[in-house]
Amino acid sequence: MSKTGHIGVTTDNIFPIIKKFLYSDHEIFLREIVSNAVDATQKLKTYASVGEFKGELGELVVRVSVDKEAKTLTISDCGIGMTADEIERYINQIAFSSAEEFLEKHKNDANTIIGHFGLGFYSAFMVSKKVEIVTKSYKEGAVPMKWSCDGTPEYSLEETTKATRGTDIILYIDDENLEFLEEGRVIGLLKKYCKFLPIPIACGKVKEWKDGKEVETDKDNIINDTHPAWVKKPSELTDEDYIKFYHELYPHSEEPLFWIHLNVDYPFNLTGILYFPKVKNNIELQRNKIHLYCN
Repeated sequence: MSKTGHIGVTTDNIFPIIKKFLYSDHEIFLREIVSNAVDATQKLKTYASVGEFKGELGELVVRVSVDKEAKTLTISDCGIGMTADEIERYINQIAFSSAEEFLEKHKNDANTIIGHFGLGFYSAFMVSKKVEIVTKSYKEGAVPMKWSCDGTPEYSLEETTKATRGTDIILYIDDENLEFLEEGRVIGLLKKYCKFLPIPIACGKVKEWKDGKEVETDKDNIINDTHPAWVKKPSELTDEDYIKFYHELYPHSEEPLFWIHLNVDYPFNLTGILYFPKVKNNIELQRNKIHLYCN
């Protein structure tokens, strides 16, 4: 199939609103797109666990790649993908989120779905002059589809070729946001916003020093820790594990005085580790040092 159409919005001014006012900081777009990719992967795992998907899961990694020459930033996943009908429903109708419907259907299985508001994908237009989606659904016999939009309410949707299940989001970065084509900047944002997401996120390759210079290896550079210390049982952790994790969060700090491993289920669910730092008389106490990660 091949078609063009108009995205279902209530005003033609939706894109200027997204580009300037949706979020106070444009860098948030990367968190939103990567979160969607993680959601799609988590959904596939849920479908597999309840028998709705019987194929091979394969390597479930979200990949973020920069092409400075083409001026593109691509976020790829091996999740559930989308059919043409699902693109029409979840992409072309702004502010309708597939996560809400999925959560209701799988409320006993899926507790790590992030998106709830349906606008996260469109944050890509804050930094992009054009966005493309190349996707293939996990469903048997699914036809790969390509969606393209240049930041106006008009889009194109056509059949394409894609060998593997999943979705590629291709952002054509505009001239005002070329900083997001710097791999170091992208890695920094992934570490800031995606450090503990539950699916491995790869960006670039691991670099090593060899013969006095830094060289790239074949090993994926995995950004995040998918099993942080706070999700483990205290019986599984040694003092060295707690201290190592503390130094990952607060580099260059002294060892903590002590810590408490929290597991609260009422009046809300909270798991975490509360560290108590050593405080010296000649050093001003630093506040606002709590890290909070929420689905």
